[in-house]
Amino acid sequence: MRFDTKIAVVVRDDLATWRKLNVTAFLVSGIAAGDPECIGEPYIDATDHYYRPMFRQPVMVFAADAEGIRAAFGRAVERGARLSIFTQDLFATGHDEANRGAVRAVPRDSLDLAGFALRDDRKLVDRVVKGLALHG
Repeated sequence: MRFDTKIAVVVRDDLATWRKLNVTAFLVSGIAAGDPECIGEPYIDATDHYYRPMFRQPVMVFAADAEGIRAAFGRAVERGARLSIFTQDLFATGHDEANRGAVRAVPRDSLDLAGFALRDDRKLVDRVVKGLALHG
């Protein structure tokens, strides 16, 4: 199936594995919260047990070094993409309010990004992640 949109996550390649996974989970929660139409129906197993719904489409996860993530972020911003972001500062905070305060304290061009995610027109997303490798 071909979708008009794409979901992409870009995460720093020099993070510890547990941090990469944590960043990815937080970032896609922003996509789900901001675009509830991208969520499918609940899952039901053969014993009629219900499970939470998930995205209707694949999530592509890309890896980038600090320079690559900064460049991709710049392309996303200049194209007006709606983003979820996770900065290095958020590793030191313990809750949502503190997270928002940590982001609010830093100008956009100075954000030390650990990752970002977007769901947008597939061509726009392709332009944003151009040159990045899928996370391996």
